[in-house]
Order: sequence, then C-alpha cells, then structure tokens
Amino acid sequence: MRGSKPSPAQARLDEHSKVIIEHLQADGRASYAAIAKAVGLSEAAVRQRVQRLLDSGVMQIVAVTDPLQVGFTRQAMIGIRVDGELDAPAAALSELPEVAYVVTTAGSFDLLCEVVCENDEELLDIVSRQIRSLPGVASTETFVYLKLNKQHYNWGTR
Repeated sequence: MRGSKPSPAQARLDEHSKVIIEHLQADGRASYAAIAKAVGLSEAAVRQRVQRLLDSGVMQIVAVTDPLQVGFTRQAMIGIRVDGELDAPAAALSELPEVAYVVTTAGSFDLLCEVVCENDEELLDIVSRQIRSLPGVASTETFVYLKLNKQHYNWGTR
C-alpha cells in the first residue's frame, strides 16, 4: 500500500543504514558530512538515506529532555487490564497528549503506558477520569517513578 510504513520485520537495513543509525543514536546532531566520512558515502547519499529512514518510520530524530528540568514533576507507568480487544483502548491511550508511549504486552497487564505530568493532580485526572473511563478498561495499576536510574536510546541495530 502506498504511503504505509513497513513493519519492523519488513525494514531491511543494509550496513550503511545501520551505521548511520548508530551514529545518530550516539549524536542526533551529527552532521551529514561527518557521518558520510565515517560511513564511506557521499553527504548527499547520507542525507537521502536519513530521509528514507525518517519517512519509513524506522527512526526519529528528537530532543530527549529530562522531564524534571522542563516542568514535569511526575512520571508514572500505568498497567492496564482490558476486557475484550486491545486495539481500541491502545489507540485511545495513544491519543492522550500526556502519554509518552503505549505497548501491548503479555503477562499481568494487557497494555502499559508511560505518562509525563506536571504534578500529582494531573496524574490523578489522567488515571481516574481519562484512562479508567475508556471503554474496555477493566482495571489499572499505577507505578509512580521516584528516580530515573537509566534511560538510553543507543541500542544499535541488528
């Protein structure tokens, strides 16, 4: 289908693309010229490959912030049990601006979502009024973050 993004299983990366991704994981501000030199391609070829990787959804280039330093004092992981199918609740969670990511899981919870909030009052509102009221949501369990011990995005490629 035209315009659709390949699934992770469909994404075929050659060695050049993998090295480009790894360079950008280490430094998202690396210049195309510097990456080109490291990869052995022209700057134009690197620019084109990066654009293809972005357009296909294989990667994103974003600024990762420390939520505490930009005004968000409460983060939490919310485990959600669902009655029935999972797609509709997962899609509804994905639409909430406070939700950083949503994953479908196997185990005690059907879905996990991470929320980033300004304070406990906002977290309470999100959990009690927005998430618990979604059709299909049977129960939630909230895990409030006390300290962020590790967060990285440089896992490379395979």
